[in-house]
Amino acid sequence: MRQVLASALFVSVSLIPSLAFAATVDAALVPDGTYVVKVEKVQDRSHAVVMMDNGVETTLVAQGSNVDFSKLQPNQSVKVSLIKGKCPVFLAQ
Repeated sequence: MRQVLASALFVSVSLIPSLAFAATVDAALVPDGTYVVKVEKVQDRSHAVVMMDNGVETTLVAQGSNVDFSKLQPNQSVKVSLIKGKCPVFLAQ
């Protein structure tokens, strides 16, 4: 019985960091600035799910008609600017 409880405790403790890693943050909560991110998934031409360097996942929202995320590929590094949670420009690297 003790082994089962110890195993269950170990599994639950080892899952906590992975669950925290997968946390998605609203882009409006990310401070304005320029960031290098890794593309995880392109939802459509104006939405892309990215992973930031600090392990935070967020969905970028294009601002303006000149921003088109459909040209991006998963695992591609991209330099983006965020202003009030929106992405007015990006540069694929």
